Amino acid sequence: MTDRRLDDMNGIWIDEHLYTGRPSPDGRLPKEMRVYDLLDSLKMPYVRIDHDVTPSIESCQHVDELLGIEICKNLFLCNSQKTDFYLLMLPGTKKFRTAALSKQIGTSRLSFAPAEYMEQYLDIAPGSVSVMGLMNDKQNKVHLLIDKKVLEAPYLGCHPCVNTSSLRLSTKDLLDKFLPYTGHNYLAVEL
Repeated sequence: MTDRRLDDMNGIWIDEHLYTGRPSPDGRLPKEMRVYDLLDSLKMPYVRIDHDVTPSIESCQHVDELLGIEICKNLFLCNSQKTDFYLLMLPGTKKFRTAALSKQIGTSRLSFAPAEYMEQYLDIAPGSVSVMGLMNDKQNKVHLLIDKKVLEAPYLGCHPCVNTSSLRLSTKDLLDKFLPYTGHNYLAVEL
């Protein structure tokens, strides 16, 4: 029996046990299992917590505390023509400022990209946006933007393409192993 408790502040159940390694595939989506398989093949250690759906970054607070990190806010954005797509990683408590980002990347009229593009390019549903989705972007349609504060932290938190689990990964492993495997570069931004 696992240790589960209701996070009274957010009303979600959290398994407080910290897991390492690939979980059993029972009851898990194939896209989640592909994340663990890839991380294992890249020899990227990770710590995992399972929980109910986390509908917002605020609902991840207790998960953050258990993992000893701050879950990244991941935003899937596009230009007004829907020809350029961006995955922005920033600290969960940081405010997204469209104008500041637009100026840094030389584009205007950024907005949240429609869900169909998120699913098409990253194989991720709304609420589960994660840098792990770049493993599914074989044509490199999505540009990765990472806030400098995320890059400064030794570890980062993200979902494994579903929002019923959260991972703690080494930032260095993400940059040195995961991104080269996916063929994606990143641009450091400051928001």
